[in-house]
Amino acid sequence: MLQLLLTAGVTTVAEAAFQDRLWRPGLQPLFGTADIRVVHCRVTAQTAFDRVRRRQDENAIRRAHADMYLGDHQTHAVGHHGFQSVRLDVPEIEVDTSDGYSPGLDEIVAFVNAGR
Repeated sequence: MLQLLLTAGVTTVAEAAFQDRLWRPGLQPLFGTADIRVVHCRVTAQTAFDRVRRRQDENAIRRAHADMYLGDHQTHAVGHHGFQSVRLDVPEIEVDTSDGYSPGLDEIVAFVNAGR
């Protein structure tokens, strides 16, 4: 889908939990078509766990979501710390989303738009 949109000239933002082993092989072929920039969003394992639980409590439909496998905090923390972010030879920025955005949205937008 990304290749189709990019080939058609559509400015595209792809959002996912970009695990390196799953996404690098699919993103590398886009190098000639797209100006790829990676925004890595980070939080602590505890913050991520608390957010998943809160979403499940607030919305019954979320209980069918894949987050149900998380189990207890320790099980979740193992997966959280084992996550391997996508690593490409492209510009990257790390954003702490624990309490808002750090760096702020203006800086993130400037990073994404750089070179355009």
